[in-house]
Amino acid sequence: MGRILAIDYGNKRVGLAVTDPLCMIASPLETIHSQDLVAYVLAYHRREPLRAVVVGMPRTLLNEPTDVTSAVVGLMRRLRRELPELPVHELDERFTSRMAHATMLAGGLGQKARRDKATVDRISAAIILQSFLESPAGQQLIVVG
Repeated sequence: MGRILAIDYGNKRVGLAVTDPLCMIASPLETIHSQDLVAYVLAYHRREPLRAVVVGMPRTLLNEPTDVTSAVVGLMRRLRRELPELPVHELDERFTSRMAHATMLAGGLGQKARRDKATVDRISAAIILQSFLESPAGQQLIVVG
């Protein structure tokens, strides 16, 4: 039984979130540089075995690719090659940054903290992960796991 890791990918920064061991609660983990992502995921999987990885797929409001979409597709391909034993899921990440800002505001974070893009990326990853956990694919993974 492993955790599920979520990735909110950006060209510079990557927000990460992870579930608790029972895969019930999504929590922000950290923000790292995009160049360090695959090495980080591999090291994390060695320390804390993962059950799956969820990657936020960037799309425009018209459901068209963004300037980051091709990089995310390449990342997913690489993760599947490096971690063939793990399912790698994609989840539409539209509105997660806006939802992260709303969550931070509701949580009482000050304006300076809300402007911190690294914090927004971590919270966006947690929103992606929580959305996955509530999806049919996430529910099936939890029941099977």
